[in-house]
Amino acid sequence: MAVDPRQVVAGFLTLTMFVMLANMIKRDHFDSVQMKLPGAEEVHFDTAKGTEQSLVKRSSLHNVPWKENEEELKPCWTKPTPVKEAEQSKGFIIFSLTNGPEYHVSQIADAVIVAKYLGATLVLPDIRGNKPGDERNFEDIYDVEKFVKSLNGVVQVAKNQPAEISSRNLAVVRVPNRVTEVHIAEHIEPIFRAKGNIRLATYFSSVNMRKAEQKSNIDSVACLAKFGTLELQPEVHEVVDSMIERLRKLSRKSGGHFIAVDLRVDILETEGCQGSGNAKKKSCYSPQEVAVFLRKIGFDSDTTIYVTQSRWDSHLDPLKDFFPKVYTKDGIIPADKKPKFLDSEASEFEEAIDFYICSQSDVFVPAISGLFYANVAGKRIAAGRNQILVPANIAGSSASAVDFISPYVSKKNHFAYACFC
Repeated sequence: MAVDPRQVVAGFLTLTMFVMLANMIKRDHFDSVQMKLPGAEEVHFDTAKGTEQSLVKRSSLHNVPWKENEEELKPCWTKPTPVKEAEQSKGFIIFSLTNGPEYHVSQIADAVIVAKYLGATLVLPDIRGNKPGDERNFEDIYDVEKFVKSLNGVVQVAKNQPAEISSRNLAVVRVPNRVTEVHIAEHIEPIFRAKGNIRLATYFSSVNMRKAEQKSNIDSVACLAKFGTLELQPEVHEVVDSMIERLRKLSRKSGGHFIAVDLRVDILETEGCQGSGNAKKKSCYSPQEVAVFLRKIGFDSDTTIYVTQSRWDSHLDPLKDFFPKVYTKDGIIPADKKPKFLDSEASEFEEAIDFYICSQSDVFVPAISGLFYANVAGKRIAAGRNQILVPANIAGSSASAVDFISPYVSKKNHFAYACFC
């Protein structure tokens, strides 16, 4: 019996309709985007509470602004001249690393610059937390051999403080971040020559990572110290690598790409962060503001996001309403490493993990301005990871991610550009 071609076509169309219906039913229930009627030009999205509605053009949701990393830059500083034996003093420079890796980078640079200028021996620093008595050895976080080797011929390094030096009797000298030769000559050298040994305490009156207009004789020392000395010790490095690998596996639908957002609830709740939501530029942005920003520049709901908040906090819920795949350290750190790196009272491990994951993510969003943003930007610039997107409250329905690239990159005014080319 001959088959009527019209029946075949009708059967095929019916089967196609069932397949389409099945795919619609399988839609992700966590997606907060609600499609308009067919033919509509825009898509509405809102938070779970329905307190804010914004418009995002449909086309932007299918044009996620991932960008391949640029070629890694090469160091273009000249290695500092070795210290001549006749210029080497018998004095020691002692200091501590405090307040987390973003401060450690700058504290190391200033201490190396002072020691080089004075011909002094630098004593390997300890690491001090925010609580009294919370101290760690340098090797708990960083690679000692890498540090000593990188400074070989530039500054002498003592791994231990000489027994004859009493910390109580040391003259404490305050050093401004990005110390200059003039400041050392006028305010530090006289004390060092009189006392023989000093303890440095770096202070940060403001964040100054901008590229200097004129090159200084100590720029090469600063470049080496800031970008060539600190490396995580193997166990910490392994934990960071495993967490990044985990994030990439969770991001398979996005080609293994993920965003890192510096978003810490304790800072967002401070008075300095309470500003008008209508301001175009602010010093910090809430989880909801970050979510709206990311959606408007084209990131879809399947985007994987890492936030620097250590454990989940209800303040992060608005971000998760937009992007279900939001993770904190607690959600992705290897279970056997959690007691040491996350459940201990010391926060140095957590801060180190944040700093290095944000330095290696495909996109970095500094929701909080400050030194963390500045020094993470420096590491990213050197590695060619220029996707640093500074949040803003976008008035329209959508915008291009290119318009929000960090000025550190778009204007090349970060100190890293004095060191890499």
